[in-house]
Amino acid sequence: MAESVVRALYGKATSLNLSSKKMKDVPTCISTITNLSVLLLKNNAITTLPAELLSLRHLAELNLGNNSLKEVPAVLGHLESLKKLYLFRNQITVVPPEVIGALQNLIVLNLNHNQIRRLPPEIKRLSNLQHLSVLDNKLEEVPAELGHLTKLSEINLTSNKLSWLPQQLCQCKDLTRLHVARNQLTSLPEGIKALVKLQVMDVAGNKLTIFPIEFHLLPLKELHCEGNRFLHCEPLPSVQDVEVLTLKELVARFALLEDRNRSSLVHRNLPHYPCLTALLANSSCCALCLGPFLTTWLECVHFISLKKVR
Repeated sequence: MAESVVRALYGKATSLNLSSKKMKDVPTCISTITNLSVLLLKNNAITTLPAELLSLRHLAELNLGNNSLKEVPAVLGHLESLKKLYLFRNQITVVPPEVIGALQNLIVLNLNHNQIRRLPPEIKRLSNLQHLSVLDNKLEEVPAELGHLTKLSEINLTSNKLSWLPQQLCQCKDLTRLHVARNQLTSLPEGIKALVKLQVMDVAGNKLTIFPIEFHLLPLKELHCEGNRFLHCEPLPSVQDVEVLTLKELVARFALLEDRNRSSLVHRNLPHYPCLTALLANSSCCALCLGPFLTTWLECVHFISLKKVR
């Protein structure tokens, strides 16, 4: 390991790979390789980063995957040139807002396989972020501020504890891939049709019962939705046991019956209501029971099977 660092230092290297070296501590001398743009430290046992690394002003990619970090190191907040940050497979529970909010040039952020319960609202400052992956964590909600990240093209929130997604997510108009499988979602945002570039969507293993209105308008090429609770559409019989009449029809029938009794209050007062009189003038009478009706009368009709007639 020491040879790799020395060689990188004197060779003015821009890339340094110290992966799988069984390191618990990161050598502070790395901070002297100020030309570094790529630093790979994955597959070690690192628990923290030395403050001296803030001198790596040109660092664009940092891979700390598969280590023993319990929080996002504070020194990362000073590495403003970072474009790709990999923190997968650690023990991170907290994402400090002052750290994540300072990484405004990030394009890729991978926080997979940690124990993160929430993302801070300050994530909205990552205005250049295109790929966000927080797979297999303990997220219970997604901050509405995620809607500010209009350059996002891929979001992976698979295997968390989400029961809903914020409506603001539909403001990410460049989104092409959305993975929210194996959560506890009971619905999707109604405005999801605004994601006009969405091609892949994975909502498998949730508690969805129905898709939003106009969901079919999305330009999807892949949709994974198995393992939900979608309602099954079953055909209903066309026979209606009880006729449901409108209030207008019910009142009209009552008035027509009362009008037949010349001594009734309705009969005496109808002339004072010309509009109602004109309406009732269009009524008819059932040929079977002689009952009055305004628009329909099917109570006395009985349908028979033609097969039985034959």
